[in-house]
Amino acid sequence: MNAGGLQRVDTSQQFPMERAFAGPAKIRDRFGSMDPEAIADADPEAFADLCATPPAIHRYGRSMAGRVQTLARVVVDEYGGDTERIWTEAASGADLFDRIRALPGFGDQKAKIFTALLAKQLGVKPSGWTKVVGDYGKAGFRSVADVTDPVSLQKVRDFKKAAKAAAKKS
Repeated sequence: MNAGGLQRVDTSQQFPMERAFAGPAKIRDRFGSMDPEAIADADPEAFADLCATPPAIHRYGRSMAGRVQTLARVVVDEYGGDTERIWTEAASGADLFDRIRALPGFGDQKAKIFTALLAKQLGVKPSGWTKVVGDYGKAGFRSVADVTDPVSLQKVRDFKKAAKAAAKKS
């Protein structure tokens, strides 16, 4: 936890969940669009300035700006600019996971969590999705895939704190 008592999305990035998930709204408000092609084609320096302007979209706003533009370029080049095709065209849970895992900035854990988020919050549940995501597919409050409001956010934090304490005892 940091001084403000906020759990981080990723200990290597040390950025509170609320701020991380507010990043896209900041981009939309400042840039005027979430269109992948417009983002991918934006001047990198101007886009980095937009993302780094306080309050920044991320702890490392300029670096994250580059990541966002790289991701947007993949969505344009591989999915015709239609982000939803990533999941609407997935043939199975494993295929969905593989599509997400192939995106820039998505490792195994983040891809599992995002696959679970799509299933739990958007109803995107291709065959086998629970097997691919493991514990993230279970009922309860295990990850950001289960966060829908401040109460569920606190439940996820409590779950993670208890899991960390149990691991420390072992």
